[in-house]
Amino acid sequence: MKKIYHLKSCSTNVRILKEINPSSDVELQNIKEKNIDSETLDFLKDKVGSYEALFSKKAMKYRSLGLNEMDLSETDYKRYMLEEYTFLKRPFMINGDEVFIGNSKKVVEAAIQSFNS
Repeated sequence: MKKIYHLKSCSTNVRILKEINPSSDVELQNIKEKNIDSETLDFLKDKVGSYEALFSKKAMKYRSLGLNEMDLSETDYKRYMLEEYTFLKRPFMINGDEVFIGNSKKVVEAAIQSFNS
């Protein structure tokens, strides 16, 4: 599978997509229009080791819902990400068995290499 989950309204995600310049065989999914599904989230969790690693604690709702004051379980992280796209670190990029999560320079450079090789 070659797929990039992104937020179309996020300037950082737009910039990263331009840098990667995915070929036509890469499926793009705007997570605001269609959130990630449980099966894909489980696949990503298996690759990175935890749901917490996929969870964005920078989301405005993280503090407004008081989640920052709670001791969240792996089940909680998964549930919140499936309920609300804003809790997903983004972009999520899948190229076969390789996954790239987030927008750090190192992650983006690795994704560019992977998608353009």
